[in-house]
Amino acid sequence: MHFVFWVVCFAVAAYGKPEARSMQVHSVRKVVPPSFREVGPAPPNTMLHLRVALVQGNIPGLEKALLDVSTPDSPLYGQHLSKEEVEAFVAPKPESVTAVSDWLEENNIKATKVSPAGDWLTISIPVSKASSLLNAEFSVFNHTPTGSMFVRTLSYSIPADLQGHLDFVHPTTTFAQPFQGPVLDFVPASIHRRPRASNPTSETIPASCASQITPVCLQDLYGIPSGAATVAENKLAVSGFIEQFANQQDLNTFLQTFRPDIPPSTTFSLQTLDGGQNPQDQTQAGIEANLDTQYTVGVATGVPTVFISVGGDNQDGLSGFLDIIQFLLGETDQPQVLTTSYGFNEPELDAPTANNLCTAYMQLGARGTSILFSSGDGGVSGTQAEECDIFVPTMPSACPFVTSVGATASIGPEVAASFSSGGFSDIFPRPSYQEDVVSAYLDTIGDLNDGLFNRSGRAFPDISAQGENVEIVFQSEFGEVAGTSCSTPIMASIIALLNDELAAAGKPPLGFLNPFLYSATGRAAFTDVTSGNNPGCDTDGFPAGTGWDPVTGLGTPNFAALRTAVGL
Repeated sequence: MHFVFWVVCFAVAAYGKPEARSMQVHSVRKVVPPSFREVGPAPPNTMLHLRVALVQGNIPGLEKALLDVSTPDSPLYGQHLSKEEVEAFVAPKPESVTAVSDWLEENNIKATKVSPAGDWLTISIPVSKASSLLNAEFSVFNHTPTGSMFVRTLSYSIPADLQGHLDFVHPTTTFAQPFQGPVLDFVPASIHRRPRASNPTSETIPASCASQITPVCLQDLYGIPSGAATVAENKLAVSGFIEQFANQQDLNTFLQTFRPDIPPSTTFSLQTLDGGQNPQDQTQAGIEANLDTQYTVGVATGVPTVFISVGGDNQDGLSGFLDIIQFLLGETDQPQVLTTSYGFNEPELDAPTANNLCTAYMQLGARGTSILFSSGDGGVSGTQAEECDIFVPTMPSACPFVTSVGATASIGPEVAASFSSGGFSDIFPRPSYQEDVVSAYLDTIGDLNDGLFNRSGRAFPDISAQGENVEIVFQSEFGEVAGTSCSTPIMASIIALLNDELAAAGKPPLGFLNPFLYSATGRAAFTDVTSGNNPGCDTDGFPAGTGWDPVTGLGTPNFAALRTAVGL
């Protein structure tokens, strides 16, 4: 399934000609990503479904509020904001709403609000209208790896008097690649190495864990409890995209084999948006979706898990990434943890789009949700291994308001997985919570890879977990997968189990994790991973080392130490 600009062509109605305004260039893209090729001018009658972002009311205030409720030594720690309180920070000023609405109305354009706070509007207009409205030249671009067609422009303008009111129009200069599906190689288990049920009470790590990671291996390696969670209101959400469907029969088989101590009928609930679904024909089961649900339901014992299927009927220009967050922001009982094993390369997004998406994560974090993203599987070359001249940061991992998860391999001791993406953002500056540990790492490596990355950018990943030889069930068959897609649901499950214990003790959920993770107490609850590197771009990438590094972050979790660190 390709995520593209859905277009419908029909005769264009006559529009009145508005009074001319003084225009000012608002966005320019100098380089088209190499995977896109310009085909020619966009047909004037092609309908564009655009989103108009208004300048949000008080984002600095929201960021301060987020850090106040997320920093352990703050007197407001844990006092997360309500839906209404967050929306009050984000809502555009009345004069901005009026200015943008008047502009659209004078051009006979009907707008619909599509975000809870009213900072996003959606409009549908033909290319001819968009070209005159924005002083833009729209073209058709072919995404050559998939053949998908996009209508985009390399620059556009807005009325000068809307500066400070209209943030940006999207998707115009954003060239986010269509998801083709996670690049997960499923390696079927050999007949001679049929997976066996493990003893969940074992006090030592089974020798088989050296070549095959299962939930019990993770329990033994990280000290994850096997007892069931008790608080029904504590939820763990799993993002699903690109028609990756989570199969309940495969989950049943997985639990019977690897978690025989819990009922095999244990399952997940389902939410859908943008035409999403989750059919249960086993031939439609997805490797990624099965992995994500098997290592949440099968690790976060007893925690209510919801699979959120985002369909292809999205028009956010980001394959549904913005839609799912707006969907959750519209809920009054959003999940306490959200895990996502998908992402983009940061250069695919223009800065306004990346910042707005990051602000959406900030909003959800301020309400008490821990948001975890896989860092990617391309080492320093991005989400997947590819040719590059400079290091490629990934998104949303580069956003400072999410927790980025890298991957490790082996068990004695753990080492960095060579595919674990990590590096430094070219858009987001380094947040204060990680300044000390990242500066120390940069001092250690000196001029290594000088000029290939932004030394002052937000650094990622933040933490790591096992990501190789992870056993799953796919279409009734046992086999192994690898990637940060494995480590992310594992870490999310650990956070969900901590939240369950906190809730049982009458305490709030952890929410935005990073200020806690980078505190001295938080860092001490992780096992440092000091060996390995993440090659890419014809280099050896970054080396792992003592303390934080851009391969494994702060290291891998110690559940007992984390319990103590969060006050349990």
